[in-house]
Amino acid sequence: MFIAGFPAGPWGTNCYVLATAAGSECIVVDPGKDAAPGVDEVVREHGLKPVAVLLTHGHVDHMWSVTPVSGAYDATAWIHPGDRHLLTDPMAGLSPESAGMLLGGKYEFVEPDDVQELTDRRTLELAGLELVVDHTPGHTEGSVTFRTPALGDLAGRISEVMFSGDLLFAGSIGRTDLPGGDHPTMLASLRDRVLPLADDIVVLPGHGEQTSIGRERASNPYLRDLLDGDPAATGQARGL
Repeated sequence: MFIAGFPAGPWGTNCYVLATAAGSECIVVDPGKDAAPGVDEVVREHGLKPVAVLLTHGHVDHMWSVTPVSGAYDATAWIHPGDRHLLTDPMAGLSPESAGMLLGGKYEFVEPDDVQELTDRRTLELAGLELVVDHTPGHTEGSVTFRTPALGDLAGRISEVMFSGDLLFAGSIGRTDLPGGDHPTMLASLRDRVLPLADDIVVLPGHGEQTSIGRERASNPYLRDLLDGDPAATGQARGL
């Protein structure tokens, strides 16, 4: 199994490229600002062909380059309908501070030519991979995570790889104070869609270092509060 990840843009958003192996079709997850050159480098170095671009949610730091990346490789873009409007109006999902960072330039966002909508619990079969979609609102209305079984040298050591977007980070969770965010809904997503998962699942988040479900269950203050039956969350939330 091939997975390459790199932080891109002013927000350091992790963009991922995954495939069954080098020299095959691949999937791009969350191509944010300035991600297109990094995707191109990975694709050329490993002989890959992108066939799909998956978005964990519609915030601009995760989807800035979705149209150029999709267009360059004739790849289908996938997003949950709850966030689809952000493809053409990303300012609707920004905080005033984040919007202010962009006002110095003129930007026009358009949908990719081929956009498909994600649905909860759907299994996508793309590039020889199977990815389970979990709708996990809270950070945005259309936030999702993707889980795929470990293959090749990863199989036997871990059961799945999870692309968590801005739902779950190492030691933290996504912020809920932006338009479309809701803290109780975020906690419900964590309780219902994260806590039941196996400890060995590797988590590749939208920002920061990789982690695992077991590590976060043991040390993440938000998950600890849920496990202890305390609905109040502590710590510092993250995200755009």
